[in-house]
Amino acid sequence: MSRFTDRVAVVTGAAQGIGAATARRLAEEGASVAVVDLTAERAQATVDAITAKGGTARAYGCDVTDYEAVEAVFAKVAEDFGAVHILVNNAGITRDNLFFKMPKTDWDAVVTVNLTSVYNCSHVAQKYMCAQKYGKIVSLSSRSALGNRGQANYAAAKAGIQGFTATLAIELGPFNVNVNAVAPGYIATSMTAATAERVGASAEDHQAEVAARTPLRRVGQPEDIAAVVAFLASEDASYVSGQTLYVNGGAR
Repeated sequence: MSRFTDRVAVVTGAAQGIGAATARRLAEEGASVAVVDLTAERAQATVDAITAKGGTARAYGCDVTDYEAVEAVFAKVAEDFGAVHILVNNAGITRDNLFFKMPKTDWDAVVTVNLTSVYNCSHVAQKYMCAQKYGKIVSLSSRSALGNRGQANYAAAKAGIQGFTATLAIELGPFNVNVNAVAPGYIATSMTAATAERVGASAEDHQAEVAARTPLRRVGQPEDIAAVVAFLASEDASYVSGQTLYVNGGAR
């Protein structure tokens, strides 16, 4: 497939997990991909995986919680590739704890990395997109947005992404910019492995437990989410905007 020929995509938090899978998927379909993570060194493995298969990608280091740093990296991407067509807001962290034990530093860190960074990157990206009258913004929310014990900070941030997405779609629609979100359920990543450790289980046992109560009887893989992100970033979804799509194997 070549749905993204001549398109430039920026993927944040792309050193591993869903971000890395998404960067690879977009590149496989023809996009030139700016692989963004906290440091360029962290992002390089994803770039190497893409270029080894003949794709086009470059690594960029950026603290996406720093607005000026985001401005600088987008300027560099536009200089290197000539445009910015697609933004995937994927950067995120967890600092799980029951609310009564949650320090404000953990609240601030999670909300800033998971939600404020989405503002920063989207605010800078829309300047390029509105000027060219074309753009796709896809942000990663989570099933946790509906509530999840021990994740008041993460749930609040991911719910915020859904409201942000719906509002931005209204405001940017007249400029031919589609804005959507994906809300994964349990995906086998280092983040969910950390969750397993928090509850005293191995990653394998935790995944087996989740799979047993999921209608499709398996946990998700990063590639499952990358496929949905690619759809929303493509012209196949040209009339889809302001939506949050839950991808969770049928779980409720």
